Amino acid sequence: MDYIRAIERQQMRDDIPQLRSGDHVKVHYRIKEGDRERLQVFEGDVIRLSGGSSRETFTVRKISFGVGVERTFPLHSPKIAKLEVMRHGDVHRAKLYYLRDRVGKAARIREKR
Repeated sequence: MDYIRAIERQQMRDDIPQLRSGDHVKVHYRIKEGDRERLQVFEGDVIRLSGGSSRETFTVRKISFGVGVERTFPLHSPKIAKLEVMRHGDVHRAKLYYLRDRVGKAARIREKR
């Protein structure tokens, strides 16, 4: 088991900012199209953090043209070029699944002061 932990420790990144549920983030994700590589920015609210160690993932939700879009990213993935925390949300839950049922201004998260 110690071999697995040692390999996982090597793969963990230390340039990731502290993330919490409710934060508004910009994820700069590397996408490979054929032989070219480009960065795509996915901006939204973190509604879930799960897992631990090098297997930790986070789910980001945004509203795109009136439709809710969620995407799950591995936190320590080398495909994440940059992760920016734009603002911290003031929430009292770990999982913000209730935002899926809310529309418009009701789906906003208050900013932490």
